[in-house]
Amino acid sequence: MIDQDAPDASGFAGRDAARYKLSWPLFRAHLDAIAAAVSEPPVTGAELLAGAAGSGSWALTFDDGGASAVEIAAELSSRGWRGQFFVTTDRIGTPGFVSADELRALTRDGHLVGPHSHTHPQRMAACTPAHLVSEWQTSSDLLTDLLGVRPVVAAIPGGWYSDDVARAAAAAGIRVLYSSEPVRRVSVIDGCMVVGRFAMLDRSRAASAGALARGSVAPRARRWAARAVLRPVKAVSGPGYLKLRAALLTRRGR
Repeated sequence: MIDQDAPDASGFAGRDAARYKLSWPLFRAHLDAIAAAVSEPPVTGAELLAGAAGSGSWALTFDDGGASAVEIAAELSSRGWRGQFFVTTDRIGTPGFVSADELRALTRDGHLVGPHSHTHPQRMAACTPAHLVSEWQTSSDLLTDLLGVRPVVAAIPGGWYSDDVARAAAAAGIRVLYSSEPVRRVSVIDGCMVVGRFAMLDRSRAASAGALARGSVAPRARRWAARAVLRPVKAVSGPGYLKLRAALLTRRGR
């Protein structure tokens, strides 16, 4: 979430990152819509791993570890909800990102904290196997030292998934890995559960958030179709895709 007058104050800077940042009024409207659509509170990956999440369960995840995580957690706690915060560990304590003490406070308040890689590679699926293992191992080790417990739930940065990314996460002890694939099915790679997610963007309507939490088919189908179009483009163009997206966002003034 962001201050509309200072969008780069929390998390990564730039137009690309800003697409995934909601203003506070819009964020609260999303939460209100979700609360009106479902009666049960969100679950965490730990509950999914323990088999305590039913077929109609839903979850809230927040990536990168931006400074606004503290206020987001307070907003969720006021509703009796728990969130999942996945942090880029080499940014902990740097300007715009959460501190070690804030991460400890999040866990004390019942929220889940997990790794989002160590350096947030732009194209994680293109990393070598050794690099992938290093990203997950380093971030998991750092969070273990900070929180006193080994993280078992993580999220992939940038939406660039491959089975090798999941295998490396599993090797680092991760047992639940959130991707950015807009699917509800859960797959298992080397003992690691890979779970899809539906991203909310800066222009996403509150009604869409409520419909997704409720499990409505139409918004899920639209997200899947859009992803299906982009997936081969990303695979073929590689790093060129990132440049093209940046150029398009600049032209749109976003």
